Amino acid sequence: MSLPVVELSGTPYEQGLQHGRALSGEIAHNLAVYLERFEREVGLVRDELHARALRYLDALRGHSEDYVQGIRGIADGAGIAFDEIAVLNLRYELLYYQFGQKALAQAEAEPSSDADDSARADGCTSFALPPASTQLGHLLMGQNWDWIPQVAGALIRSEDPDGRRILGFTEAGILGAKIGLNDAGVGLAINGMTTTEDDWTRFARPFHLRCYEILRAPDFEAAVKVIAGEPRSCTTNFLVAGTPDHIADLEAAPDIVNTLSCEDGRLVHANHFRDPDACGVVEPPSPTRHHSRHREARLGELLAGGGPFSTDEVIERLRDHDGRPNSICRHEDPERPEEERVITVSSVVMDLDAGRLWASDGPPCESDYQELSL
Repeated sequence: MSLPVVELSGTPYEQGLQHGRALSGEIAHNLAVYLERFEREVGLVRDELHARALRYLDALRGHSEDYVQGIRGIADGAGIAFDEIAVLNLRYELLYYQFGQKALAQAEAEPSSDADDSARADGCTSFALPPASTQLGHLLMGQNWDWIPQVAGALIRSEDPDGRRILGFTEAGILGAKIGLNDAGVGLAINGMTTTEDDWTRFARPFHLRCYEILRAPDFEAAVKVIAGEPRSCTTNFLVAGTPDHIADLEAAPDIVNTLSCEDGRLVHANHFRDPDACGVVEPPSPTRHHSRHREARLGELLAGGGPFSTDEVIERLRDHDGRPNSICRHEDPERPEEERVITVSSVVMDLDAGRLWASDGPPCESDYQELSL
């Protein structure tokens, strides 16, 4: 198995058009998956999703007309309605907000029960290793991206009109990369998180636009400013790195950013705040959060001590099954309803100095990694 590789160039609209044409079948598939999940799991039907996405689009035009044109390009290329492609690109705020609201409502209705805000909210394990911890003396980073098993991903390699080159993983139908690197030595990995302050109607710069802009940043400082420079609608964890040796993890709630640095030769993060009380945030209740804590601790143990690690050794650690099925290498949990199960959709490792990326199609224990270069 291998992920499709899509070559993009030109303006945001032109890149969107190429994306839409190359992945039209996968985009239609992802849209069907998300529309069904939104309705079944958080009670949002198609008409309401379209209405919310169009409201957000009005604000998005003020943040980045380029991004809106990229969405339009995908819609035109795939032959799918513009507002439906907007739903895909704004789905983080729309879906994660509902996860948190559902958990809070369940906790209020049944305070003694184990309210669950959804299995999907506790996936992904990211890491970064500074040059001193790697065999080649390069800055390595990446993650296992855990999400809905049916979601179709792709690898994109793009060149903007200004010459900026980007390589990364995305979901079919979402503009730009969400896990990737650029030719300025900037890299990005992400983890979904929630707090009780999340509110999509704040209409701040949305998550996928921030990913898009981070990977167009000319340096590490500019990438960090995309996250911390203004408030957010919903919570996300961003792991950002930049050559030669800059690494920071930003736990970014709507009005608070908590920055973490490397410890014992590595930085590892999953889907929970390290210390929410110290940050002044409240996470919605979730009985699955202990899986996130286990994955973070386990990968931290496997990467402790400063190595030095080769790329192959890092990949083997991302195939770890301690705690399976809710392990670093994630598999469907047969004890959960089928519609709520999660797997590692793709495992990604990046060498920021060499401009190289390795990615699996599905759980890394079941897949060889594709290797691509900028």
